Amino acid sequence: MTNNLKIPVVWDPACLRHEPAGEVWLGVRDAGTELPERAVVIRDALAAAGAPIVSAVAHDDSVLRAVHGPELLDHLATIWTAWEKAGYPSEYGRDRVVPYVFPTEGMLGGLPVREPNAPHGRTGRYCYDTMTLIGPGSWAAIRAAVDVALTAADLVAEGAPVAYGLCRPPGHHATRDAFGGSCYLNNAAIAAEALRAAGAERVAIVDIDAHHGNGTQAIFYDRADVWYGSVHVDPGAGWFPHYAGFADERGGGPGRGANRNLPLAPGTGDEGWLAAIDALCEEVRAEALVLSLGLDAAVADPESPLRVTADGYGQACRRIAALAPTVVIQEGGYELTSLGDLTVAALRGAEEAL
Repeated sequence: MTNNLKIPVVWDPACLRHEPAGEVWLGVRDAGTELPERAVVIRDALAAAGAPIVSAVAHDDSVLRAVHGPELLDHLATIWTAWEKAGYPSEYGRDRVVPYVFPTEGMLGGLPVREPNAPHGRTGRYCYDTMTLIGPGSWAAIRAAVDVALTAADLVAEGAPVAYGLCRPPGHHATRDAFGGSCYLNNAAIAAEALRAAGAERVAIVDIDAHHGNGTQAIFYDRADVWYGSVHVDPGAGWFPHYAGFADERGGGPGRGANRNLPLAPGTGDEGWLAAIDALCEEVRAEALVLSLGLDAAVADPESPLRVTADGYGQACRRIAALAPTVVIQEGGYELTSLGDLTVAALRGAEEAL
C-alpha cells in the first residue's frame, strides 16, 4: 500500500514568475541559486508522494499591512514599472532592479531619509543588499507567495494539524520596511500574524533555515505574543546575515525573552543540530506554530556548511510539529537534485507527529 502524504500543499503557479536572472555578489553578477525550478522540484516531489495540492486563495492586504510598512509594499509593487519607464533596460542594458546607494546612518549623519526622484536612487532605501534583484514578474510572485502563506494559515486556523505553504520567493530575511537575502516579504511573519488574527493568543515561529531569519526576528523583537527561535550557522563565522543572529539577542521591551538564537559552528551535523532544535522546542509555549522550513542546512546544499541529512530533517519536523498546530513555510534550499526528497522527508516527519 502506498503511504501517501496527507499534509495539504498550498501552491500558486504565479510564484514561478519571479525570475531574478542571477544575483550581484561581491560586485559580480552570477547565476544565483534562488531559481523558479526550486518550486517546481518541490511541487513535483510532493505530488508524486501523494500530497494533496491546494490552490492558494486570494487575500486582501489587511494582514500583510500589519506586518510590512506601506512604503515597502508600494515600492515592491511599482519599482519595476518605474525602472522600465525610466529606460534602464532599453537604454543602459540594466534588465533587473539592483540598488547601488544605501542611505545608512553613517551616510546621513542624522539627516532625514528622503525619497529620491530617480528610481535607481530610491531602490537602496528599501533593499539592503545587491543580491536581491527585481524583474518584470517579481511582484506577481511575491504577492502570490503571501497568498500561499495566508491560505496555509487559514487551513490550520480551521483545524488542520499541519499545512505546508510552498512559498517562493522565500521571506525570512525581509524586515518590516526592507528586503534582502533573496527575500521580499516575510511569508512566515505574515502566517504568524494571520494565526494571531484568527484567535491564537500566542504563536511560536521556529526557524530551521541554515541562515538566521533576521527579518522575522526584527518584526517581532518587541512583542511578547509571537515567540521566535532560530537554529542557524553562526553569523560570526562569516555567514549571512552577518549582523544579526547572535545568542545575546533576546528581544526588547515587552518581547524580552521571546527571542532565542542558537548559532552553530560550520560542520555541526545532525546530532548537534537536532540538540539545538530540542532546546528550542523546550521553550515553545504556543497555541499555534509557524515552521520556517529552510532546507539549505542539508549536506549537499551549496549555501550551507551545517551538513544535515534527510533523516535529520524528518526528525526535526516530527519534533516541531508535535508542539502545536503548525503552518510550514518554505524558505531556503537550493540543491535541485536533492531538494524534492528533502521536502518529502521533512513533511513525512511532520506527519508522524499527528
